[in-house]
Amino acid sequence: MREIDVREIADAVARLCVEANRELPADLEEKIGAAARSEQNALGRAVLCDLCRNMQAARELSLPVCQDTGMAVVFAEIGQDVHLTGGSFEDAVNEGVRRGYTDGLLRCSVAADPIRRGNTGDNTPAVLHTRLVPGDRVSLTVAPKGFGSENMSRLRMMTPAASEDDIVAFVAETVREAGGNPCPPVVLGVGIGGDFEQCAYLAKKALCRSVSERNPDPYYAALEAKMLEAVNALGVGPQGFGGDTTALAVNIEWAPTHIAGLPVSVNVGCHVTRHKNVTI
Repeated sequence: MREIDVREIADAVARLCVEANRELPADLEEKIGAAARSEQNALGRAVLCDLCRNMQAARELSLPVCQDTGMAVVFAEIGQDVHLTGGSFEDAVNEGVRRGYTDGLLRCSVAADPIRRGNTGDNTPAVLHTRLVPGDRVSLTVAPKGFGSENMSRLRMMTPAASEDDIVAFVAETVREAGGNPCPPVVLGVGIGGDFEQCAYLAKKALCRSVSERNPDPYYAALEAKMLEAVNALGVGPQGFGGDTTALAVNIEWAPTHIAGLPVSVNVGCHVTRHKNVTI
């Protein structure tokens, strides 16, 4: 049994909140740069070059890449041979978010009540997804999620009669209706299967996968490519100004489902699809 003081959890979450907001994953930044070089639409190319300059400025000035520093989504995998000491794990995660956002001078965007509103003042509570896994380590992924893109996300409970083309059309329709609102070029997390809530979870989890990593199942890897082609054929383009680059990547996660259903969820991520991971 390995003991981990929850203060280590809080410290790690605080650091990840700041790092994720200031610097994009390297492979995502590379894709944006490659898109800027290959984009045929002049205005779209200029926008992509502006995004590249913005990323460089954020790194040099230690500032957030986007002013919407997001709602903190935390994926935690806790080894079943770990004994957490010194307090509550969930409290430690929220303490880390509080410190990360207040000490890191990140915008606090969490409403205390969904209808009556009121700001919590420290960006807590986090959206926390916890899994018990084998081993004696704790893996933490912090994914700050802005709501310009989150608001464009959709879920549809399809029937088993829905075809692969129907699923691709739903993904493309989601992006077409979103237009420039999610600050394209987007990254799409697509969840297929499970039930209502698992489908949405899978889509969010998919956004935390590297944009250079395809689904390990060749069938779903091919479906990712098919979806990406359909979305980029829309011509929405960077920031909605038109062009070849509407999406940078489509990541699919799937799960078994009920014989009577086929849930499909699309979680839209903007070009600032942020996530940082650490293992303790």
